[in-house]
Amino acid sequence: MRSDHEGRARLLAAYDRHVREGAPPDTPGARVERAGRVVRQTSPGSGWNGVLWSDLDEDTADAAIAAQVAHYAGRGCGFEWKLYGHDRPAGLEARLRAAGFTPEPAETVLVGRTEELAALPVEPPAGITLHAVADEAGADLMERVHTEAFGRHRPGIRELVVERLRGAPETIAAVVAVAGGDPVSAARMEMQPGSPFAGLWGGGTVPAWRGRGVYRLLVAHRARIAAARGIPYLHVDASAQSRPILERLGFDVLGTTVPYVWEPAAATGPAPDPAPDPDPSRERATRPWNASTRP
Repeated sequence: MRSDHEGRARLLAAYDRHVREGAPPDTPGARVERAGRVVRQTSPGSGWNGVLWSDLDEDTADAAIAAQVAHYAGRGCGFEWKLYGHDRPAGLEARLRAAGFTPEPAETVLVGRTEELAALPVEPPAGITLHAVADEAGADLMERVHTEAFGRHRPGIRELVVERLRGAPETIAAVVAVAGGDPVSAARMEMQPGSPFAGLWGGGTVPAWRGRGVYRLLVAHRARIAAARGIPYLHVDASAQSRPILERLGFDVLGTTVPYVWEPAAATGPAPDPAPDPDPSRERATRPWNASTRP
């Protein structure tokens, strides 16, 4: 996807409209609502809470930030403000910091044409078979892979996959790569009816199988599913380590995003530095919450 500046601007506007402003709840129990010029999600339990989209100016930004802090503080939970490089007003990141938010590592928004990615000449590495995740047993395998691949236990992955399989199975395609009976890599794709974008999330591989083409296989596999459903674009929030891998596969840069996290206890002391990424060949595991609460 090699587009000119005008084409990129149109694609970015479509991304904002479908993926952010028009985002549906990511699980059946979550609620997405518009609060003035902000679109936010509120979830029960360990689900993701945060701001997906905003359109603010210098006169409205501080009040909007305070309103979101009050909303989530009233529920006793932390949340994320997903700030994009083109969001207004200029200096919004400084306002978020002043309100007690802590930035996590910046990510690059990458977008690729589904048809091109689906046509990648990829064969399963020797000993690898792919299994579609269709039930709780498959979700258990995904959770097992992610615990080993990302170096931390993330029960939210299992919860999200199981909820979507039960309540909206048409919006998720999850897959596990198996070698010798053991799950060694896993990933999912999230889709919404009518949206030209499908999101790739949680692609991770256990250390012993990295660098063998498994991640490339999972990208091509999901691209073929999206192509069969007529979805023209795939998008990824990529870490600095995964960005060059995805660009070599055919993704292009659409923008940047930084997760700004607010927690009820944030005022008691500085937040710890984020842990390094244990798997450079992966998409962000979260959509789009931090590792402690979102898969």
